[in-house]
Amino acid sequence: MPTIQIDNINVKNQRILISPAELKARVTISDDLFEFVAQSRLQIERVLDRDDPRIIVVLGPCSIHDVDAALDYAGRLKALSETVSDTLLLVMRVYFEKPRTTVGWKGLINDPFLNDTFEIEVGLQRGRQLLGDVLALGLPTATEALDPITPQYLHDLICWSAIGARTTESQTHREMASGLSSPVGIKNGTDGGLDVAINALQSVSKSHRFLGINSDGKVSVFETHGNSHGHIVLRGGNSGPNYASPHIAACEEALLKAGLSTTIMVDCSHANSQKDPSRQPAVARDVAAQIVAGNRSIVGLMLESNLEAGSQSISTDASNLRYGVSVTDGCISWASTEALIEELAETLRRSVKERRCASTDRAP
Repeated sequence: MPTIQIDNINVKNQRILISPAELKARVTISDDLFEFVAQSRLQIERVLDRDDPRIIVVLGPCSIHDVDAALDYAGRLKALSETVSDTLLLVMRVYFEKPRTTVGWKGLINDPFLNDTFEIEVGLQRGRQLLGDVLALGLPTATEALDPITPQYLHDLICWSAIGARTTESQTHREMASGLSSPVGIKNGTDGGLDVAINALQSVSKSHRFLGINSDGKVSVFETHGNSHGHIVLRGGNSGPNYASPHIAACEEALLKAGLSTTIMVDCSHANSQKDPSRQPAVARDVAAQIVAGNRSIVGLMLESNLEAGSQSISTDASNLRYGVSVTDGCISWASTEALIEELAETLRRSVKERRCASTDRAP
């Protein structure tokens, strides 16, 4: 043994965390909900494969900080989804991890009490329970896969996943995405370029071997099949938005050149809205117009939406937070969301119907 400390010099503390198996035993999920997850993933895959002509809309809070408000939102979204299900497949954002450019609140899992106590076990339990509650309402779930350990705890309740702009270039996240059981959207990098995302898509589709933890929490070597339902998500970048028809055409060309499917989702937030949430509807309308004009590559949209518009800072007293207002990126309100989704459904209904008829005519 060394006589001087050379290991864990900058580690202040270590705590043993509950294993994925223990968490799943603590928060039980019915077989019916697992069947719903499987069927929802299949529906999303069918849209990505063009076997279902509908348009996916992934929408909800930028990140979840209040589970009661999240369930309130989910109840409203479920009712809305039933009115547009012939045209739009609505998937709720249930995002628990927030990537930071520097520092800040890192999400419900890391800091569920919003006070830097980092009660991660509590966060994982709340997250798993909320996912079960949202699924029980009959809503598919979406999240960003950020920490490579987290999927072992929660991913059996996720229907669609994203790899964010800051982690698209990361080998760890490409390997992880290759093993995710859900379809996965790969965002273009923060610079707005496509190369990083296209490289990631090629990597994600391939088999990988890497270190992780298994259900019992033991360090294991994983070997993956590769994820066959990876697709690009355009979110703009430092150079500006990338959702207009010339951008879509350039993306299609780059995907084809790389031997990839021209399957595109557009994130109406982030740089595409120039970080102004009120611009999201205009982005969505532009994309819908492209679909009406005949584009077949665009299969989905993303929206950051909450009960109330805007955002707020986390105060020292979490009880002072306004109900239904984001504590991370600004969102559009529920009233704006409902009106926009109904408008998109009306705009796209005929195009989706024509796609469905065309598919039926081609069937043997």
